[in-house]
Amino acid sequence: MIVHIVMFKFKEENKVLNLAKVKGKLEKLEEQIDVLKSMEVGVNFTESPRAMDMSLYSTFESQEDLKIYATHEAHLKVVEFIKEVTVESKVVDYILE
Repeated sequence: MIVHIVMFKFKEENKVLNLAKVKGKLEKLEEQIDVLKSMEVGVNFTESPRAMDMSLYSTFESQEDLKIYATHEAHLKVVEFIKEVTVESKVVDYILE
């Protein structure tokens, strides 16, 4: 199984609203992309200089499925919006054995 984790730091402008919008958009991808095995989206509640605002944890059967997800039209539309409302993101992909 492939695990794909992304963490986002949002712009302060309209932050609460944008967090809710992005969470909703990401969660809808489960219905739209069949190679997406599972997804969990969490909004951070901890105040810390090291903290990010949101995390995405998703799983796929294979690296090829992750590539399909990454280039899927529905995913790319969400990414476009995320880029407008965030200042930073970090990603890690790994094989869970």
